[in-house]
Amino acid sequence: MTTTRPQPSVARQSTLRSTNLALVLRTVCAADTPPSRADVATRAGTTRATATRLVDDLVAGGLLDEGARPTPSGPGRPATPLLPSARTGALGLQVDAGLLAARVLDLRGRVVAEHVEERDLAGADPEPTLARLGALATEVVSGAGGVRLAGAGLALPGLVDAGSGVLLQAPNLGWSGVPAADLLATHLPGGLTPLPGNEADLAARTVAEAAPGRPGPLRDFLYLSGQIGIGGAAVLDGHVVGGSAGWAGEVGHVCVDPAGPACRCGSTGCLEQYAGRHALMVAAGLARDAPPAELAARVAAGDADAERAVTAAADALGVALAGVLNVLDLPTVVLGGQLGALTGLLRPRVEHLLGRRVLSARWRRMDVREASALPAAGATGAALRALDGVLADPARWID
Repeated sequence: MTTTRPQPSVARQSTLRSTNLALVLRTVCAADTPPSRADVATRAGTTRATATRLVDDLVAGGLLDEGARPTPSGPGRPATPLLPSARTGALGLQVDAGLLAARVLDLRGRVVAEHVEERDLAGADPEPTLARLGALATEVVSGAGGVRLAGAGLALPGLVDAGSGVLLQAPNLGWSGVPAADLLATHLPGGLTPLPGNEADLAARTVAEAAPGRPGPLRDFLYLSGQIGIGGAAVLDGHVVGGSAGWAGEVGHVCVDPAGPACRCGSTGCLEQYAGRHALMVAAGLARDAPPAELAARVAAGDADAERAVTAAADALGVALAGVLNVLDLPTVVLGGQLGALTGLLRPRVEHLLGRRVLSARWRRMDVREASALPAAGATGAALRALDGVLADPARWID
């Protein structure tokens, strides 16, 4: 009788190659300046021959690019610099109560093509809304210059069931129980299926990561995404803390006054009823969709209503954030979206209140910062997350 035995050495060789490809790709992606093959070998702890072979595979597979050699400044030929590929990327999508966005990001972290469309989507029907987002995605992909898409992600403003992809509740959209990823997939080019996630969680990645695989300047912080509502994400050591079901970070629905105004979520006195875009602008005597610059101009001119609205928003932020920071021990708050544009107005009072209310503030100053002004940061974060699969298993994309 003949017995067929497994081939463990073959399996181990395949696994080792996959692991080493991922190591080399991550080494190049994490570098602040383009490394050479010799640099990769040193940083990855491999021989020069091994690093060269792996780099060549990644270049041939479209995951690394060779840059132009620098002009010689001495004897010998300069080494060829290596960069993450401009030929491979991902599609990031976002739907929010105030906008739709589609953005293609390459492995270098550059925006290759994008379209952000501002519109009031509160109460909009999910199916035509997602069909419109699919049309924007098709337009953006066609303008991406032939970049190979390794995946797609979808940022949604609410609670998302990661297993089913269903948007369980998005109070400011008025959506509940919507299979958003499945509905959108029917309108996307190339058979792409978007991986859904919470908008604030994904937007926080744009602070934690400077580019795919490259850490950002902050590793521990609380991110607030201020649009019509307010989302949040706690980030520890560069990773978003999702909670047991992935629903952590709903700072906008932290109660700052039980007797306060009713919120769309069903509670009362939530933070976003004071610091959300519509609430803040109406309190200042402006149109609900007035730009932050108009509010700032009113405050600069000494408008009493505008000043009161900003103070009330800062007070609510101070109360809500102090509670979160006391529980999570985070040193920095990053304000994004509409709140980010108002950081200059909000920061002095918010930092003052955090200094009074956060227990550890006696030993560590609480810092409030503005996020990048890039619109629809959730779309960028969705693309970054989609590229995680390439960094984790590059062999899948080159073999």
